Amino acid sequence: MTNKIKGIIVSRLIILISIMSIPIVIFLIYNLFSYSLWYSNDPILNFWIIKIITPLVYSVSWLYFLILTASRLANTLEMFNEKISVVPSRLKFFYGINALYILLIFIFPIITPAVSVLSFMSFAWKLTTFRRENWDDSKKIPFLTKACMFLFTLLPIYCTISVIPQYLDLSLFLWNNIWIPILPYLFIVSYSLFTALSFGSLIILISNSGISEYEQTLWDMPKKKRFIHVKIFEIILFLFLLYLDINRYLGIYDFEIVNLFYILGFIIIIFTSLINYVKGKSKYKDFKGHLIGYLIAIVFIGSNVIFSTQEISEFLRVWSLVISAVIYIFVFFYTFLTIE
Repeated sequence: MTNKIKGIIVSRLIILISIMSIPIVIFLIYNLFSYSLWYSNDPILNFWIIKIITPLVYSVSWLYFLILTASRLANTLEMFNEKISVVPSRLKFFYGINALYILLIFIFPIITPAVSVLSFMSFAWKLTTFRRENWDDSKKIPFLTKACMFLFTLLPIYCTISVIPQYLDLSLFLWNNIWIPILPYLFIVSYSLFTALSFGSLIILISNSGISEYEQTLWDMPKKKRFIHVKIFEIILFLFLLYLDINRYLGIYDFEIVNLFYILGFIIIIFTSLINYVKGKSKYKDFKGHLIGYLIAIVFIGSNVIFSTQEISEFLRVWSLVISAVIYIFVFFYTFLTIE
């Protein structure tokens, strides 16, 4: 089912935003990280290869790839939304932020050289075969096509060879300079968002007499209520908790009351998950239990309110986020590769 917001197809909008933002991200990576050529100390050559040519080649590659596969990616996003129905819709945004963060920080830089080579090969193929209306697999690939594909890949291969020795350093840079400093704020945002959503889930569950239709993905169920007032409440509560916890983390104010909200959110999400599962099973024959999605979330939020040992709490928080992100990313790529 295609999701729309005021007539705008959400999946198409996401692809458009990606097309506009990815080149910016690439240029930022190669201009913020202190790359240097392993075969030359010439500052002019380093500037042009590292700061200009390499990010330009990679940006063009991603633009070509995204434009070429725009429809497939849009369909993948729509099917992906169905495949992750094991995750409650109330928590998809919570998990999606974590998955997007992991994808941009760790996976995107690694796959960029491969995408670049394949994109240039594909462009050479299309450039030399566009006149051929029907393509028979038994026919041999023309020499001109092979030669162009080889020549076109030289530039991205050269760029990759120029920076590949420092790719490990890039990973360490992203880990130490981006992941580690932002991680506490990611936790705060995740806790605040998760707690606000748990309170909203309780309100919706009570409004629906024990089963939150808002959490379901079955198309034959009665029309879902919009619950605008609950969404507004969640936004206000999220911003309130975010304000309290950030001020506490920065040492401006000592708002320990925020822990009470987190504990209540932890209790509420356990309660709503069990009620949804039990009531849903008895009310709907094809009810989809969401215990797996809730379980990861419970481990994440519970690590902060149950375990007093910093090492255990940190371990559970990090790995619950990573596992949820890996599941999201794996399902997305699998859907992209298998979609017809």
